[in-house]
Amino acid sequence: MKEVIDFLTKSQVFYLATAGLDGKPKVRPFGLVIEEDGKIYFCTSNKKNVYKEMKKQPWVEISACGENFSWVRLSGRAVFSNNLAIKSKVLDLSPFVKSIYKTPDNPIFEIFYLDEASATFYDFSGKTPKTVKL
Repeated sequence: MKEVIDFLTKSQVFYLATAGLDGKPKVRPFGLVIEEDGKIYFCTSNKKNVYKEMKKQPWVEISACGENFSWVRLSGRAVFSNNLAIKSKVLDLSPFVKSIYKTPDNPIFEIFYLDEASATFYDFSGKTPKTVKL
């Protein structure tokens, strides 16, 4: 798990793919990730299409690039949580997110984690990609 969090954090921007409301793929940048209680958490607004897409079809994939042409693909099922302690931690870790949502009980502020998740690390070394279940 630490390897995945470190990779995503170091990349600064990673990309979340969903099945759009129109059934077509949608990809957008994300930048905040935390680990809490053995789960990888992200945040968004329930006013955004990405939230509506994950509620309709929760299977998502995240991709990020790293050093030396390495990359990771993280797949799982988005599960939304209303854990105010984790929302507070997200706000404490990100002044940018805090500037948007202000408080953990903001009704549009959503956090989600990936269940049934796995991450595969790739590079151009010729080695077999490494997959870890989370």
